[in-house]
Amino acid sequence: MSWSLCKRQMKSIPLFLRRGFAPFSSESIEGFHNSIPKIFDRYLKCKQRDRAAWLMQPNDPFVDTVAENMLDRLEDCKKTFPTALCLGGSLEATRRLLRGRGGIQNLIMMDLSSDMVNLCQSKEANMPKDNVETSFVVGDEEFLPVEENSLDIVLSCLGLHWTNDLPGAMIQCRLALKPDGLFLAAILGGETLKELTMACTIAQIEREGGISPRLSPLAQVRDAGNLLTRAGFTLPSVDVDEYTVRYDGAIELIEHLRAMGETNALFQRSNILNRDTALATAAVYQTMFGAEDGTIPATFQVIFMTGWKDHPSQQKAKQRGSATISFNDIRKQFGKES
Repeated sequence: MSWSLCKRQMKSIPLFLRRGFAPFSSESIEGFHNSIPKIFDRYLKCKQRDRAAWLMQPNDPFVDTVAENMLDRLEDCKKTFPTALCLGGSLEATRRLLRGRGGIQNLIMMDLSSDMVNLCQSKEANMPKDNVETSFVVGDEEFLPVEENSLDIVLSCLGLHWTNDLPGAMIQCRLALKPDGLFLAAILGGETLKELTMACTIAQIEREGGISPRLSPLAQVRDAGNLLTRAGFTLPSVDVDEYTVRYDGAIELIEHLRAMGETNALFQRSNILNRDTALATAAVYQTMFGAEDGTIPATFQVIFMTGWKDHPSQQKAKQRGSATISFNDIRKQFGKES
């Protein structure tokens, strides 16, 4: 597989991660569960994350690049973030590549999968000596077991796109942040695996006479800014990177997706993949996108989202109508100079 760009100590769970602490909701837990649209099978996703903990490739170039690019944004901040929560996705890569950025002193690493949490905990002894006290928690991004106003930063690298209620999860992140706290996340965008989508659609129509959902729906770039605003973050910022990873064949691509925990977890999925359809998908993929050396490309679109919890010190737009000079006057002034 190749790709291209287009205080270390264990401690008890902090007070703001108290056992039995209820998620942010005025309803009962059961009612809150029932109110969320069921798009993804979270139980299945947990099992896929368990499997990924055993299949994960050490120092995966794609995962490391995304984590590095996300953490680079901390270097643009003069502010430090002593208490941080890292959610799901690429936990191990985020921890390994943190390297003291952001002034983080206390890091809570949380994942839906107990096997993934155990993996990260077992690798903590090999992490760089950056004086970060690390805690490990098994928890769900959809129901954060975190007190309000207790965190300085929430990080999530390639994890939140599997939540059934992404705006709700982001709102919980904002509530968990202290005023002027930072939300920094990377999620897969809608153009991800577009080649596989096309090949699978063509193969299904040819072999089965119709299509069924094989790939999970992902957020579009145009939606990301609205998500941040809807969640109540200020100074929202969104940017996009596209990465092209080359594989020897479709089988290697699927194996990589499994190792990342990124396989289909839709509720309305077909549990059986016809063998003829699978072979046809691989053949169509190779025919349409294969290179002369026999490799195939796979596109991963990554959306980086940044938002802040409101604080009086932050920049704010002036009220409408408060301008003291008109654009017509500016236009006339520049017209005279030319």
